[in-house]
Amino acid sequence: MKEVQQKIDNGLALPVMEHFYTIQGEGRNNGEAAYFIRLAGCDVGCVWCDVKESWDADEHPVLSVDEIVEGAVATNSPNIVITGGEPAMYDLSVLTEKLKQKDLKVWMETSGAHPITGSWDWICFSPKKFKKPLGEAYDKAHELKVVIANRNDFKWAESHAQKVGADCELYLQPEWSREEKLLPKIIDYVKENPKWKISLQTHKYMNIP
Repeated sequence: MKEVQQKIDNGLALPVMEHFYTIQGEGRNNGEAAYFIRLAGCDVGCVWCDVKESWDADEHPVLSVDEIVEGAVATNSPNIVITGGEPAMYDLSVLTEKLKQKDLKVWMETSGAHPITGSWDWICFSPKKFKKPLGEAYDKAHELKVVIANRNDFKWAESHAQKVGADCELYLQPEWSREEKLLPKIIDYVKENPKWKISLQTHKYMNIP
């Protein structure tokens, strides 16, 4: 067990909840084919999280980086999404380096609550109220995606938009269980504040992972 933990600490192996080839359903890269690698383990604890089974890393198998990369290459997908849980809990330098050696584009989805390691083509930064993001997330983000769960979240979203770089794309996404109620408000808000775009969880409409 100690040896396995050492490999995790060194980024040579990672706990993986699931991995699957699908269509990216959210944000800037919506609609593109992508192989998802969902790492297990999260200490952010969003109350509306739809993958709470990912939170406990001990409940999921640990795979070597070579095994993870082999699975990614086998799909023939040009795009690889590292998500979670909270993937930034781990050192992802080795994983991203090996994926890039295979000429794959590597994307990350993170709350920004941990230091971001590795080399990335696209970082989707989605801050959460449940654990404050680190300052470096604002500098590294290519995309800011804020989940809107209530009316007060618009003001909260603006507070984060002020901190990201000028080239960072801004997205508002309705919390899925309240989408019918929140989407009209988001539409009106984006019409009044066109620096924002709308992100919808289109994979749920398509009934795919």
